[in-house]
Amino acid sequence: QVQLVESGGGLVQPGGSLRLSCAASGSIFSIIDMGWYRQAPGKQRELVAGITGGGSTNYADSVKGRFTISRDNAKNTVYLQMNSLKPEDTAVYYCSAHLYEISGSRISGGDYWGQGTQVTVSS
Repeated sequence: QVQLVESGGGLVQPGGSLRLSCAASGSIFSIIDMGWYRQAPGKQRELVAGITGGGSTNYADSVKGRFTISRDNAKNTVYLQMNSLKPEDTAVYYCSAHLYEISGSRISGGDYWGQGTQVTVSS
């Protein structure tokens, strides 16, 4: 059973910073891509940032220059450093991973999600 557990959300003032972490655990064979999504009330879930196994990154236009995604492959962990936060960044942030899970001699791929962590930017 694979689990993704996020941490690091909270309340921060505009202009402040937060660092989100997401650790994957369980019967993982290999992790391909990891990413962060967010969903604000009344809006669809959107991609914030993604990172490949080789370290290539992509960002939503709204966060370019303010957010940085990184990963520690040895720890199966992905991070999102968020700087210069704005009220419009307020949302539930979800970690995702496309990975291969091993069960006995069988390897299967799939997409997995964390439970989400609330980020609120407000004065």
